[in-house]
Amino acid sequence: MKNDVKSILMVGVGGQGIITSSDILTMAAIYSGYDAKKNEIHGMSQRGGSVFSHIRFGKKVYSSVIPLGQADILMSLEQMETLRWIKYANALSTVITTKIQIKPPMVDDYPLGIEDEIKRLCKNLIFIDTEALKNKIENIKYINVALLGIMSNYISFADDAFKKAIKDKVPEQTFDANWNAFIVGKNYNMEEM
Repeated sequence: MKNDVKSILMVGVGGQGIITSSDILTMAAIYSGYDAKKNEIHGMSQRGGSVFSHIRFGKKVYSSVIPLGQADILMSLEQMETLRWIKYANALSTVITTKIQIKPPMVDDYPLGIEDEIKRLCKNLIFIDTEALKNKIENIKYINVALLGIMSNYISFADDAFKKAIKDKVPEQTFDANWNAFIVGKNYNMEEM
């Protein structure tokens, strides 16, 4: 961790659960004994607009804002959003992204070559086949929590911290499905990569 602070940027489009994921991660950091700060923007989220959240945790965190090029992990739920925010990553950053493509409003066709460009720019890339995950989780709407499970392999929180945070941040009737998605994601690297 740089200066004992870990910086994670989560990005996607409205409706993908970025805010819920960032809430869970922030609470898991707190339950793990860290100081944690978060900020988020979701102004146009209901129209499929960009949604992002900066999460920083460590012994003492003074700002929630991640400077350009200093994200330790970039987690993205949509390919174009990965490219939009890649400037926050660096050569050592872990980039976790999906093959999901959501056509922006007012655009006729999804741009070609996005996946190849992501692969060209990212050295430590985990490109998630969402179809493989979708078949193992109850509903695609839990994909955000499955990606948290994947990310959990790159940060030092106990599963119990995530479990408690998920319990706190999702509706009670969806806890089991969310927890299952987290576990599927946590085991994805070993099974699929």
